[in-house]
Amino acid sequence: MHTITFALAKGRLAKTTMEILKELGITCKEMEDKSRKLLFTSDDAKYQFFLSKAQDVPTYVDYGAADIGIVGKDTIVEENRNVYEVLDLQFGCCKMTVAGEPHKKALLESGQTIRVATKYPRIAKEYFESQNRSVEIIKLNGSVELGPIVGLSDVIVDIVESGATLKENGLVVLQEIMPLSARVIVNTASMKVKHAEVDHLLKQLRKVLEQSND
Repeated sequence: MHTITFALAKGRLAKTTMEILKELGITCKEMEDKSRKLLFTSDDAKYQFFLSKAQDVPTYVDYGAADIGIVGKDTIVEENRNVYEVLDLQFGCCKMTVAGEPHKKALLESGQTIRVATKYPRIAKEYFESQNRSVEIIKLNGSVELGPIVGLSDVIVDIVESGATLKENGLVVLQEIMPLSARVIVNTASMKVKHAEVDHLLKQLRKVLEQSND
């Protein structure tokens, strides 16, 4: 019997994942206690868990430090690691969009070169290349909504959930790039070496998702 190690994106994704796993009988009291531990073991000692920044989850899985990762689709696409994406967990739903001031829609459709501010340069580049658009991509780490407001960029590529932040700053969704949600990714070697354990877990997860959709 192999131990399965999970890399979980910190925050809501990790919390919701642990709630789903609890429905499968997989519990980890260590994670509920306040401590400085970084690696946690499930109560039945069959699983290990650690929390990391979302951007690092695909890296841990790619290199085999984790067998399974739970992270958003946006991170999977942006990081472009050699992992298997095997299951949509159907929570953390939002969308990747092109957004800006309403009058920028005409510029977006004109074919002129535009400046795009984003935390997701790979996604932005691939999207505009697929549109045969000439763009200058500006990587930002903070609030990308500032880009068009202060004149740094014409538009932004960013995640939109409720749209409240856009609305408050006079911005709107101009184009939708892709739907996003939490996904399960698996290390390529683990899929073979630990196939029985991974496959069993994925079947259980699918069953829980099907029941929740009934």
